[in-house]
Amino acid sequence: MFNLVIGLCALGIILLGRWLDLLFSLAALSNVIIGVIQEYSAKKKLDRIALLNQDDIVVMRHGTPTSIGLTDAVLDDVVVLRRGDQVPADGVVISSQDFEVDESLVTGEADPVAKKVQHTVLSATSVVSGTALMRITGVGHDSHAAQLTLKAREFTTVHSELRAGLEKVAGWITVSLIPLIAITLFGQVMAVGGWDQVLGHGSLETPLISTIAGITTMIPQGLALMTTISFAMAALSLTGKKVLIQEQPAVEILARVDTVCLDKTGTLTEGGILFDAAYRIDPTSGDLTTLRTPTTSATDSTAQPPAWQQVLATIGADPNANPTAIALREHFTQQPDQPLTDHVVFASERRWSAFGFGTPTTGGPAADEVTGGWFLGAPEALISQLDPTLAPVIQQHTTALATNGLRTMVLARAHAGAAHATAEHPWFGDSADLPDRLVPELVLTFGENVREDAAETLNYFRSQGVQLKVISGDSPHTVAAVARAVGWEHDAPASERTQSTAPSLAFDARNLPENDAELAGIMDEYSVFGRVSPDQKKRMVEALRASGHTVAMTGDGINDALALKSADLGIAMGNAAPATKAVSRMVLLDSKFDRLPSVLAEGRKVIANVERLAHLFLAKTAYAFGFVLIFSLLFWQYPLLPRQASTADALFIGIASFLLALMPNPRRYVPGFLHRALRFAIPSGAVIVLALVAINLVGRCYARSFAGELPFFDDPLDALGSPASWDGYVAAAEHVAGAALTMEQLQTATMITLTLTGLWLLNVISRPLNWQKIGILAIMYAGLVLVVAVPFSQWYHQFILPPTPILLASIGIAVAGSLGLELVYRVHNRWLCTHQPEALPAG
Repeated sequence: MFNLVIGLCALGIILLGRWLDLLFSLAALSNVIIGVIQEYSAKKKLDRIALLNQDDIVVMRHGTPTSIGLTDAVLDDVVVLRRGDQVPADGVVISSQDFEVDESLVTGEADPVAKKVQHTVLSATSVVSGTALMRITGVGHDSHAAQLTLKAREFTTVHSELRAGLEKVAGWITVSLIPLIAITLFGQVMAVGGWDQVLGHGSLETPLISTIAGITTMIPQGLALMTTISFAMAALSLTGKKVLIQEQPAVEILARVDTVCLDKTGTLTEGGILFDAAYRIDPTSGDLTTLRTPTTSATDSTAQPPAWQQVLATIGADPNANPTAIALREHFTQQPDQPLTDHVVFASERRWSAFGFGTPTTGGPAADEVTGGWFLGAPEALISQLDPTLAPVIQQHTTALATNGLRTMVLARAHAGAAHATAEHPWFGDSADLPDRLVPELVLTFGENVREDAAETLNYFRSQGVQLKVISGDSPHTVAAVARAVGWEHDAPASERTQSTAPSLAFDARNLPENDAELAGIMDEYSVFGRVSPDQKKRMVEALRASGHTVAMTGDGINDALALKSADLGIAMGNAAPATKAVSRMVLLDSKFDRLPSVLAEGRKVIANVERLAHLFLAKTAYAFGFVLIFSLLFWQYPLLPRQASTADALFIGIASFLLALMPNPRRYVPGFLHRALRFAIPSGAVIVLALVAINLVGRCYARSFAGELPFFDDPLDALGSPASWDGYVAAAEHVAGAALTMEQLQTATMITLTLTGLWLLNVISRPLNWQKIGILAIMYAGLVLVVAVPFSQWYHQFILPPTPILLASIGIAVAGSLGLELVYRVHNRWLCTHQPEALPAG
């Protein structure tokens, strides 16, 4: 609506041939251009979302493997899937061999999932081991990936309090504009002699120009522009810090956030699995003895390492190794001489892998010890095959280690007397059954590398009053251990903080209630959650928002996309899935969580500075409304041309506001900026209106006194009487006294009063002052002198210096108006001290 009104006013100026008065339209034009570019970029980015790589796929056509484009796949095509392939469509497995897929981008589960015949496979998952044939059951828009993409592509804008406040003000102004335009036009027509005069002599230009000047002054178009520029400058600054802002108001949202939901992997940890320690299992008691940690020295490379080290070296070197096995590579490098004759790939379904070694080709102290079958698996998968007297002890130790957040594995070997314990190792093969008896050798523990900056970053957020939630798909024990590593004990439930042992911080999301009210209670009580499904992530975010929290969430997988979209602010890591980054408002390009404090600082600067500018712009709107309304009701000609009003705005609002918007401002976000701005702006606008009415009243009295109608200041209220042409006053004054107060001189006096009071308004809004702000004020005061005194500016603005009495009156009234503004400022600050002390200016 504002842009429409400004556009119509600009069109009117053009039709009247007053090109020099188009200065007011620049702010609106800039705002439109920036807004269009921003929205076009956002929608274009969403149009480029693609969950699937566009590589060709292999299908069986007429019994022959055939390579086709992804878009050429149709229902019932049989797709050949191998290790490393991305599943191109939804389908059903019709044959498989050691086939496992990584569903982490879809479900959030990090472990591979075994797929057998008749099992469903979803698009956007990837093959991590084995081969399979899959019959397509869903392709194109019907596939799982397409449905996720469709939801992600729904374009929504950030809920910005600043933008919402501006829209509310815009609504109020819009409602009042139509009647006010009519009143203003009527008043300005009457000011030049009435409709008969205007229509009879074709002199509509003057009232139209006055109406346009008044209407354009009312609209706070510069506030919208400065808000947009503030967001853009913050986004540009953050880009240099490896933070991409995908929708500019997102900077504001982080400053308003009171709850941040974090994923463990990639946020608190660097991702990946690290070898922690190897413990020898005592064959008689089951107790553990530390054999190896990452910091202990390895066996002398010239000596033959123990058998268990050679076996672990083989497991780590396996080309099909899962992330846990890969963590062994750096620490165990010397493989045995005897050949690897049998191998069972690790599968999440059975949770163990096996390696069979044949007869050694060369001798060695530990050569014979390696021969046979070795099994590496989760304790619960192997425990039933261990010695019944040792199993409970080993299980107790592994449970204790897991409670500390470590992933535990047991390395065992086939007992020499076990069934099938022959050279051929019959337990290897399609059935992959465990031997009926295993001898436990080691307990291996694995952990995650906690980010060095995680604790410091989290402490920063706590110090700023932001509560933190970890929402992870991993084991609650693992999540709790990482949380403790970064100092999360302070966020444990109250009932657990008094325990002498380390608290079990994490809530198992498998026990979350379905009832939304109960869920909200759990979210308030706990800060760490494990085994959270993608649907639960979304519900948890929505529960927090329903409780009145402003929520930010970090994520990287496709499974996080809808939860990120549900949050007030979605933050994606740089290595996130394309759809996840596309629905996020912000991307940490280098995936470093410690970038967020700088984003918070930028957001606070934007909010605090825009609120400061809102005081300024809304005060301008308030005085413009009162000024235009009073002059129209009194049938006084509006005493400013559009170009003059635009220059006054530039001096105490436009240029200064741009500079103020760039200054640091550490004040925390406090809700209710619009209410605070209006409490200050309306009385400030009233003071400026009184000053402007006063100088115009003095000017009219001055002109009348010289016209012989009224002694100067004898009865100034008589100047409010019946309208008469200003030109008539001027002619009479020239005739009677040989001196005149022309309309140009009154406009100059009005400009001086308006700008001086406006600059004092800028002064009080800029407090506390520093040398930079004092410099800005000094430049603006000097600018006023130049605008009024320089010949070119006088020609452009049609300024003529008024007589000395009027010049002194304009300055004196401006001083009185400044004192009034000072009083308004002090009363407003006293109210803030009483009701919202946290909203007092901080810089």
